[in-house]
Amino acid sequence: MPTPTLGTDEDELYVSQSALGPLPKSEFPRAGSAPRVAYAGIRDELLLDGNARQNLATFCQTWEEPELHQLMDDCIDKNMVDKDEYPQTAEIEKRCVQMLADLWNAPNPKAGVGSSTTGSSEAAMLGGLAMKRRWEARQRAAGKPTGKPNIVTGPVQICWHKFTRYWDIEHREIPMEDGRLLMTAEEVIKRCDENTIGVVPTLGVTFTGEYEPVKAVSDALDQYECDTGLDIPIHVDGASGGFLAPFCAPDLQWDFSLPRVRSINASGHKFGLAPLGVGWILWRTEDDLPEEMVFYVNYLGGNMRDIALNFSRPGGQVVSQYYNFLRLGRSGYASVHGTCYTTASFLADEIAQLGPFEIVYDGTPEQGIPCVCWKIKPGADPGFSLFDLADRLRIRGWQVPAYALPANCTAVPVQRILVRNGVSRDLAELLLADIRDALAHLEKHPAQTPLGSDDGCGFHH
Repeated sequence: MPTPTLGTDEDELYVSQSALGPLPKSEFPRAGSAPRVAYAGIRDELLLDGNARQNLATFCQTWEEPELHQLMDDCIDKNMVDKDEYPQTAEIEKRCVQMLADLWNAPNPKAGVGSSTTGSSEAAMLGGLAMKRRWEARQRAAGKPTGKPNIVTGPVQICWHKFTRYWDIEHREIPMEDGRLLMTAEEVIKRCDENTIGVVPTLGVTFTGEYEPVKAVSDALDQYECDTGLDIPIHVDGASGGFLAPFCAPDLQWDFSLPRVRSINASGHKFGLAPLGVGWILWRTEDDLPEEMVFYVNYLGGNMRDIALNFSRPGGQVVSQYYNFLRLGRSGYASVHGTCYTTASFLADEIAQLGPFEIVYDGTPEQGIPCVCWKIKPGADPGFSLFDLADRLRIRGWQVPAYALPANCTAVPVQRILVRNGVSRDLAELLLADIRDALAHLEKHPAQTPLGSDDGCGFHH
């Protein structure tokens, strides 16, 4: 027989909560509790999380307008995949795809080909999978084997490592070198052959924030096709830059205006300014999406077209994305992100003067995302590491990640600030004051053994 609910709405809140004892942690509770008691217990535990507004590591949006909170509440029961039950939500998703096709210069935006996803990682995997399927079809048509596909990337976010491992693809990742932290056209061509399913430049590399040279890579692959007959497509990982470059670097050539770009993924919940949980994958034309990747589902009441890897997923994030498109338009996005770039430039100038720091990337709109990345100047020995600085800043609530660069630059630690909407100039001034205080403390109390990547407050991509 069930045990009655513990705590009542009539009791004083923390009297009721104390009667419950510690919140259940490993065993399913035998009885329930009053709603406000359960809520208060969880809310109090969440106070131990970091302050999201001070999290300068995340690319994800941490501030939303009140109207977005209301729309998320309005859509809490809407299942994005159930297009027959929620046809207007499905229509809103279609509008977003068409708007993005227009934004990214697809040949026929009104016939935009794509889908919302749970994030840019899922979108990236769908783009990669489409390249693999098209390559397999070409190989079979030519009577060639399909057992050894490879993909060429620069230093990428972990989703691409997952993609290559899950789908048994050789990952030809171009390592960083001293003086070259991004892919180059020359390095790409060195790694291409008849088994290359595609090349993936990143518009906003996770580690430094810089854009990889999509146009130069496209031109090199055009020449490579002329020389070899091999048509190797480009998928642009625009997780961050896909919602930045169109507004703040409009002359940059990176999207479907380049015929070799066949697909693009982007994150709605990063610089698309939507709440967490939405990404986008678009293909240049219908021919670039293999038909075998499209499912038609009819057990929810209608014959629905489905592309995503996930099935059930909330509709609120897609509706919120549409709200942002309507609310901001091109000029609004340019204004919001332009402010972020201005703040990033300000921070870069100030940080360069604070200590023995060399700016790796300063937040220039044509070169990358609104971000500042720096390292300790070669040859300098300040008596502390960037991990020590990150650790001191965490005392004040700031999450300013320090981490080692990937191969072949693992001996080079860098530190990075991501400037998102909501990281105001005033907040930047407060951060700089805390950086100055942290540096003064580290100068006064030099570390016997500076922290390293294994014991500092590192950063996991």
